[in-house]
This record gives sequence, C-alpha cells and structure tokens, in this order.
Amino acid sequence: MPARTPQEIHQLFTQAFAAKDTEGLMALYEPDAAFTPQPGQVVTGHAAIREALGGFLALNAEFEMQTGTVVEAGDIALLLSKWTLKGTDPGGATVDLTGQTADVVRRQADGYWLLVIDNPYGS
Repeated sequence: MPARTPQEIHQLFTQAFAAKDTEGLMALYEPDAAFTPQPGQVVTGHAAIREALGGFLALNAEFEMQTGTVVEAGDIALLLSKWTLKGTDPGGATVDLTGQTADVVRRQADGYWLLVIDNPYGS
C-alpha cells in the first residue's frame, strides 16, 4: 500500500519492518534514494538500500517510531520522528538503538509519497 500522505511513510515503514517485508520497505523508496545506515555512511539506490536494510532486519528487532514534525512545501516534505530498535545481532549481543529521523519524501506523479532521503540519524 503506497503512502497517501507524508506521515504514512513512517507508518508503512514500521509495519513493513515488523513483518520483515523487504519488498514492502523497498516500495517506499524512490529508485535513486539515499539511506544513512549509520552516521557518516550513505548508500544510494535500491540495491544498496536493500542490502543495508537487510542487516537491520537480521537483528530480529522490535522497531517503533513516533511520528513527529512534518514540514511540507509543495511536493516535498521533511519528516522528523523518534525511533527505537531493540534486537540481537548474529553473535547474540543485544542491540539497543535510538534516534530521530530527518527524512525527505516527495510526492510522485501518481500522488503517492516516496522516500528520497532516509536519514534515521538526523538529530
């Protein structure tokens, strides 16, 4: 299901992540989108984003996001939301991450919204 509003991007992302639905996650990104899997690292394009998200999905983590501020300007919006991720890495170590997004989404020609920049470490 595509996002009809900028806010729905984070709701759909959270649902797809909980379901470990890689295709559902990828459907939320523009083909040339950028993703920051960790501070200081940026990957672009579906193949690289799919690989980076696969690492997070492998943590068998609980992921929660609280939609925060949404700033819209025409067909572009900035999403600032708080998130938490709690899971276990492949070695058995506990992973406990938190952050605030600084995500940019764009309305597409069909009226739906997609991620252009996914920066979960935007604070």
